[in-house]
Amino acid sequence: MLKNRNKIKHTKQDLILEAFSYLFIILFCLFCLLPFIMVISSSFENELVIAREGFALWPRQFTTEAYKMIFKTNPIYNAYGVTLFITVVGTVISMLFTITMAYPLAQKKLKFKTPIIYYVFITMLFSGGLVPTYLLISKYLHMRDNIWVLILPTAFSSWNMFLMRNFFKNIPDELSESAYIDGANDMIILFKIILPVAVPGIATISLFYALGYWNTWYNAMLYIDNSKMYPLQYYIMSISRNIEAIKEMASQTGQALSNRVGGR
Repeated sequence: MLKNRNKIKHTKQDLILEAFSYLFIILFCLFCLLPFIMVISSSFENELVIAREGFALWPRQFTTEAYKMIFKTNPIYNAYGVTLFITVVGTVISMLFTITMAYPLAQKKLKFKTPIIYYVFITMLFSGGLVPTYLLISKYLHMRDNIWVLILPTAFSSWNMFLMRNFFKNIPDELSESAYIDGANDMIILFKIILPVAVPGIATISLFYALGYWNTWYNAMLYIDNSKMYPLQYYIMSISRNIEAIKEMASQTGQALSNRVGGR
């Protein structure tokens, strides 16, 4: 009897609505995957076919020349290694800085909390500028052609710190107070009580940092001269620029030859 009472009766309209919802979600997911499928398909397509007929969901003239050209040289492996290193290590360091800054600022008992918050907030509105930053990193810190220049200058984000602080503030104070009564200090409370509860916030902020490190290229353009230390995104940009330069040179050469022949 109790099992029968707990069963939910679905009417015909409910089943139709549920089926329509699943169908809509599936179609939406397929539309989201469509650009990725076309990118993968075009990577196996001949460049002339793409220029002549456009993109397609399935390669019309299958070729692996693009992958042979990329993997022919070692820098692509170095670029992947550099990007993986700065993504993993940078995310860990950034989360360490962010958590150790956000947790004290979320506590009511911290002295001078308001001036510190305003000090951090000002850095979100004003920066030192490109030239002073470049001089500091390259001339005084001597970090040119150093892999840590891709991590340390962007290791702390004020915006992410405030997000983490707000997440810590939403955790009930009773958890920390009960731990204080049992004799725990701040470090034990942070790592044994607060962090396990704050896993969703940590995962979100870690994703933000990881995406930032994975897509980094600007600092590499400014401070990295050794091609073996290029991250993946900057290495791809350099390949694209070289291809465009070759095309432009070929176009100018062809135009010059045609003008010379026409002049004769």
